[in-house]
Amino acid sequence: MWMKWFPWRYIVRHAARRHGFIDPIALLASLHRFAQPSEVGEPIELLRAGVVLHARGLINSRIIQHNLDWLWPYWVERQFDPHDDAFIPRAFSITHINLTHRNWTAVGVPDCEELPIVDPRGLLTPFWDGWSLDCWIVTDDHRQLLPSRLKAVSQHLDYDQGLAVQTDMARDDLILRSRAQVQMQSGMPQCLLEIRAEAGTAAWLVLALRPYNPEGISFVHDLVLAKDHRGWTVNGEQEVIFSDPAERHQISTYGAGDVLLHLHDRQEEEKGECDVGMLTGAALFRIEPGVPRMVAVSVALDHVRGMRPIPAVSWQESLQGHCALRIADQRLQFLYEAALRTLILHSPDEVYPGPYTYKRFWFRDAAFIIHGLLCGNMFDRAERALHLFSRRQTRGGYFRSQEGEWDSNGEALWIYCRFCEMSGRPPHPDWLEPIRRGGRWIVRKRTEEKQDSPHAGLLPAGFSAEHLGPNDYYYWDDFWGVAGLAAAGRLMSMAGDHKAAAEFGEEADAFMQAIERSLGQVTLRLHQQVLPASPYRRLDAGAIGSLVTGYPLQLCNPRDPGLLNTVEFLLDNCMVQGGFFQDMIHSGINAYLTLHLAQVLLRAGDPRYLKLMEVAAGLASPTGQWPEAIHPRTLGGCMGDGQHSWAAAEWIVMMRNCFVREEGAGLILGAGVAPQWLADADSISFGPAPTSFGAVSVRLERRDEGPGNKVLVTWQAQWHAEPPPIEVRLPGFVPRSAGAGQQSLEIEKEQSS
Repeated sequence: MWMKWFPWRYIVRHAARRHGFIDPIALLASLHRFAQPSEVGEPIELLRAGVVLHARGLINSRIIQHNLDWLWPYWVERQFDPHDDAFIPRAFSITHINLTHRNWTAVGVPDCEELPIVDPRGLLTPFWDGWSLDCWIVTDDHRQLLPSRLKAVSQHLDYDQGLAVQTDMARDDLILRSRAQVQMQSGMPQCLLEIRAEAGTAAWLVLALRPYNPEGISFVHDLVLAKDHRGWTVNGEQEVIFSDPAERHQISTYGAGDVLLHLHDRQEEEKGECDVGMLTGAALFRIEPGVPRMVAVSVALDHVRGMRPIPAVSWQESLQGHCALRIADQRLQFLYEAALRTLILHSPDEVYPGPYTYKRFWFRDAAFIIHGLLCGNMFDRAERALHLFSRRQTRGGYFRSQEGEWDSNGEALWIYCRFCEMSGRPPHPDWLEPIRRGGRWIVRKRTEEKQDSPHAGLLPAGFSAEHLGPNDYYYWDDFWGVAGLAAAGRLMSMAGDHKAAAEFGEEADAFMQAIERSLGQVTLRLHQQVLPASPYRRLDAGAIGSLVTGYPLQLCNPRDPGLLNTVEFLLDNCMVQGGFFQDMIHSGINAYLTLHLAQVLLRAGDPRYLKLMEVAAGLASPTGQWPEAIHPRTLGGCMGDGQHSWAAAEWIVMMRNCFVREEGAGLILGAGVAPQWLADADSISFGPAPTSFGAVSVRLERRDEGPGNKVLVTWQAQWHAEPPPIEVRLPGFVPRSAGAGQQSLEIEKEQSS
């Protein structure tokens, strides 16, 4: 209570002015005027994450630019190079952050929380937010192969045996290969780095300890070489083991500069300390001319005391029964396979959007990621994550991952319902009370309908998805709220609570009517039928969020004028390099939002969906990953995590909807199958694909030689009840509807006029 009368505002203002600073109270008040009044200014979780990011960026600014004779990670080597498209001037930047190459790929094993990451030049960071291992070749005549300074390398994801990232590098006669993966040994995860080096002259393979990672500085204060020269102890606790004893060894402190500068020194050191935390170390292994040298490095990931052995779950077991894609386009096939593995890695219990920057939980991301798991036919993994939702629900019913995001309840209820509909199971008894409370929270949270304002009956102003803009009455939140209430009604009906089902159904209808009234006022204000981000916004990139009414929620007709007019605006005004460019926050090309546009076009029968799919595929990294947002010049990550599992989920759902998708009370088969897929192969297939009617496996087969004038479409299904109406809509072919009990249709090409 004392804070109400204590003159803290006066004291803060007086102190700021006395020391020559701007008045922080006035500044915050001015900032708040640019947003709609809201009970939450900005989620504390985002502020906390931002502070951590910029704290590292501040350290980066104090160290990197003053030591450019060091060898830095790939993003620094490019971002600090004035001759590179990635260059960013630093004059007024208080913090230096990776804004041009936020790309990395996680390696791991199913159901293990530990996710080492590998950057585009093979830099391996075994521990979350930790130091890294690099490998180089230096010759006796002082030539060097330094991966982070190479213009090009070959990197790929290998999932034939487990999951590994392999990076191949060469410069003249110097050839280097690194292969990083995680394996279970005695129930504990081990990060393994296998190195193969070759040189045409006498040289050294260097294993280097680096006090940084793809985000920037990560301190190394002390390093000790084992007595047998077969390993390191880093920072007094983390063990790095070599397969062979190091034949030479160097350590350098911050004051002495990078260990790279001292590789040829005669005096060697076996241990070192650095108060600054910028200790670098190098273990050297001899390479004879023309003779490959192999060294294996292992890092135990069980450094946390008390960590218990993890039940070993193989990749084969995790993928058993998954929804399989079979097409001749090897790039698209690879992206699908990589996306499945990305979702498995990021769902050890709760689901995470990424292995590093976003290794935490949001209901928004979780809804899309779990939907990807469902569409990939990985129900057990999805159900495990859903069981944890109630832990984050408040007594009032709010599904809270962070304050001020009013979309979360709708997303939680919608994905509960998708699980039950696609699995054919009723809601788990433990879910029923959270569902009821979650639905009633939405009802209570809506603003007063009787007020005379464009937001009457909508959810309050909030932060919502951070890429939509400042606090506002976002239609994104409202469409999710309607979908959540409708889902709660269906879930209650499945559970036999018909009174609650009717209540939630009526509330969903009333909420939708409020949205439609609001959009009617928008039409008058903007003189066109469109879906801006909020009732008070003009059309801008934030309108991408309002497409949720068409995909994935299907709250409107596929050819709804407001929906399609908004799509046309976005295609005309918000595309860069063929992909959707989100101006706000992300300031980059967004792969998963590009796929949202593609999904709306696919549902409308618009062939432009295919080009957007191809663009999204082209934006993926060589290891089949998408960062959250992509720099338009470097095509490297510029925002968020370098491996975004929401994007991976969208790719899975995109491929699924090309073969089979729900529309109303029926199924549509083949509507997104590209003509080239059939031109390149006699047959293609997908399945078993879970739907709300049951799991379906679809096969398309050319029936004649040449361009394929006839195609046989067959399907096998395990229906939850009676078979639904089925229509085959293969692009360029005459649509046909299946009769009752039919399991195949032969379709013919449309005749050109």
